[in-house]
Amino acid sequence: MNNSSPIGIFDSGVGGLSVVSQISNVLPNEDLIYVADSKYSPYGNRSEKEIFIRSEKIINLLIKKYHVKVIVIACNTATAACIKELRDIFSIPIVGMEPAVKPANNLTKTKRVGILATTGTLKSSKFAALLSHYEGDTKFFSQPCQGLVEQIEKGLIDAPDTRAIVNQNLALLESKNIDVIILGCTHFVFIRHLIEDYFNQTIPIIDTGFAVAQQLVRQLEANNLSNIRESLGHFIFCTNDESDQPRKALARLMPDINFQLEIFN
Repeated sequence: MNNSSPIGIFDSGVGGLSVVSQISNVLPNEDLIYVADSKYSPYGNRSEKEIFIRSEKIINLLIKKYHVKVIVIACNTATAACIKELRDIFSIPIVGMEPAVKPANNLTKTKRVGILATTGTLKSSKFAALLSHYEGDTKFFSQPCQGLVEQIEKGLIDAPDTRAIVNQNLALLESKNIDVIILGCTHFVFIRHLIEDYFNQTIPIIDTGFAVAQQLVRQLEANNLSNIRESLGHFIFCTNDESDQPRKALARLMPDINFQLEIFN
């Protein structure tokens, strides 16, 4: 592992590509290896033990096959379920996701904040502790969005069924008179425009992709692992789904990115 080694990133599926987009903007000269655990997506429906087993397997793949220098868990559910245990096992720096509760708390005027996330994130003890730290005058209303991750995994961003799921969940939050929305799942960044349409661009929508990219920069600098070359980095997209679905979803979600496709077991 040295400063020319790639950065490893993983998620249950293609949702973490929203984080890849931010990382590639901030660190265009770094090589990125992205692993989509597509066969086991979504993680939000799985137990913390299952998520830990999958996460450990993928990190081992990234270290042993690709010799990555840092890991980014581009998944709120996996971060909430097992980042502490993974950091105890692996010596490599690991950057995780965290719903943007603090900035939302600072931004809200009505002190009523909506959170869109998966069931797995919302039921985790780590997420509960995060909310309890900031709850006081502010009330947080969490909304699990069943079926939305699956739609995004298929690349059906603007499909009528996707919009119906989004609108149904937003109607429940709207009834709570929220004035800020937190995207607590990396997948949901890709349907930000549907949320904006629902609220006629009147409500701030916060995600943590850029904050994660900034934290990654700090980790690379602290460990003297920043790539100092000037040429653009390469992007490898790995999936354990041999169908065309992940590749097609990637092409729809990030149409301008050049990538090398690899399959893992």
